[in-house]
Amino acid sequence: MKHLITGGGGFIGSNLVRALQEHDPDAQLLVVDDFRSGTFANLSRENLNGVESWSYRGDVVAGSLHEIDLDALLDDFAPDTVFHLASITDTTVTDQAVMLRDNVEPFRNLLRWATDQPQSRKLVWASSAATYGTTANGATPAQRPFKLQDAGHPANVYGFSKWVMENLHCQAQHANPSAHLVGLRYFNVFGPGEEHKAHMASMIYQLAQKMIQGQAPRLFSPGDQARDHIHVSDVVGCTRAAAQSIAQSGIYNVGTGVATTFNAIVDTLNAALNTTQPTDYFNNPHAFYQNYTCADLAQTTACLGWTPQLPTLQAIHDYAVELKGQHV
Repeated sequence: MKHLITGGGGFIGSNLVRALQEHDPDAQLLVVDDFRSGTFANLSRENLNGVESWSYRGDVVAGSLHEIDLDALLDDFAPDTVFHLASITDTTVTDQAVMLRDNVEPFRNLLRWATDQPQSRKLVWASSAATYGTTANGATPAQRPFKLQDAGHPANVYGFSKWVMENLHCQAQHANPSAHLVGLRYFNVFGPGEEHKAHMASMIYQLAQKMIQGQAPRLFSPGDQARDHIHVSDVVGCTRAAAQSIAQSGIYNVGTGVATTFNAIVDTLNAALNTTQPTDYFNNPHAFYQNYTCADLAQTTACLGWTPQLPTLQAIHDYAVELKGQHV
């Protein structure tokens, strides 16, 4: 098998590359990444505090998808599957033209590639829970998980770019019903490999780092905001499942189906890190902030045959212990 992974040097992408390589050592892999938010270190890790080392054994093309000759690259490498994870993911980017150009335009080429020979090509790509926006059909922590039809009200241009990509996906799927097209709305992902993301790393990582350094965790008041936090290994598992032949084309949620409050995260981190710093609460300055996210997984399980494996709080605890070990 031949797999092309865009954004393969990034957080989720590099974890996916590692899983693909480990599950099929004979597969030919090609990573395409401009390394704005990725790093070569994600593809070549030394043994650290008992965490198994690994080294990527495929090829790399460095460049932005809207700048390289993507059609020629696809023709030359001739992948069986494209895992498209590359995009601007920084939700604080406000240049709308740049966000849409970088995220949407290369996707058009990938859709054309996938639908040109639908019997032999698969496209699996990363959408986002940001497509739900701040209301998601009025859902609140006291109400229900987000159903697929709740999306379409993005509160920032990042979410809008992903929504436009979903629209293009749906049009292509309707016109080419035999094509293998799967879009995945990733919820809040955390885990190894995210340290290079700086302010865009998960809140779990950022809170843990502060607490390890003896600083108080800082949360938007009152801390009962709840998100669907999912470990990267589960995200990788779902992404790989989406490329299997039995997977049905469509757009699906990738989360745990559980909304975990930030107060509960801090409590879990305190237990894992053996810290007792009181929480420093402050007012939220962001109008587009999602106070609640939770994935309805009914369609994901039915159409992809996937369910999450790691309980959220246990995964957070184990991750925090791992991060603490890196500071010893």
